[in-house]
Amino acid sequence: MNKYRTGIVLSGGGARGFAHLGVLKALNDADIFPDVIAGTSAGALVGVLYADGYSPDEILKIMNATSSLHYVRPTVPREGLLQISGIEKILIDNLRAKRFEDLKIPLFVTATDLNNGVAEYFSSGELLKPVIASASIPVLFKPVIINKIHYVDGGVLDNMPVKPIEGKCDFIIGSFVNPTGYEKTVTSMVQIAERAFMLNMSKELDHKSQKFDLFIAPPELKNYKILDPEKAVEVFEIGYKATKNKLREPEIQRLLSTQFSPPTP
Repeated sequence: MNKYRTGIVLSGGGARGFAHLGVLKALNDADIFPDVIAGTSAGALVGVLYADGYSPDEILKIMNATSSLHYVRPTVPREGLLQISGIEKILIDNLRAKRFEDLKIPLFVTATDLNNGVAEYFSSGELLKPVIASASIPVLFKPVIINKIHYVDGGVLDNMPVKPIEGKCDFIIGSFVNPTGYEKTVTSMVQIAERAFMLNMSKELDHKSQKFDLFIAPPELKNYKILDPEKAVEVFEIGYKATKNKLREPEIQRLLSTQFSPPTP
């Protein structure tokens, strides 16, 4: 018997991560609630607030900003072009849990250990630093130092972190918000770094998508930039509608009826 009934994996994807909130809302509307969460980058940010007891609508309100400057501001250190201070402040102001153990739902946060070249899955101890590390896109943001190790975005090595919950759940849902399509202009240093990172995050998708019982990956998200939170509500709606449509598919309905139907007396 598996440890958890339902697990969900939330990918990285910057501001496209607002789609995860739409996915979670549609799942909750269908009475599907994850018992464990694994997230990378934007998925870690959404995951930590959801695991802390906030609803998808409440998280949208917390995270939604009228300007990308709310999230990042320019800096001139050697390690990165931007500081992630806005996101850090949002978490400090809103997170009730201080440690993983304080969360209402178990959470695994993926960050990349730059020193040893491995993905690390945090699930205990201090909460804030691993979450910030998980969302620190290399080149754009400074690495986060935890126990003398430099960590950057988990998407560098594991953008769909199913590994920590694989084999522990009866039913695994994947929410992938980083589709890549044709990009006309890639000229500035930030655009090049952003594009290269996104392509790297997508490389394992075909292999990974087979590991999920329910996989949601709205293709329209390729039209939204990863550093532009101003269209948060639109992105949220894309995730919500894509999940609603997926849940209507006959094959998915049959699968859900066997997994989530009430037990016979």
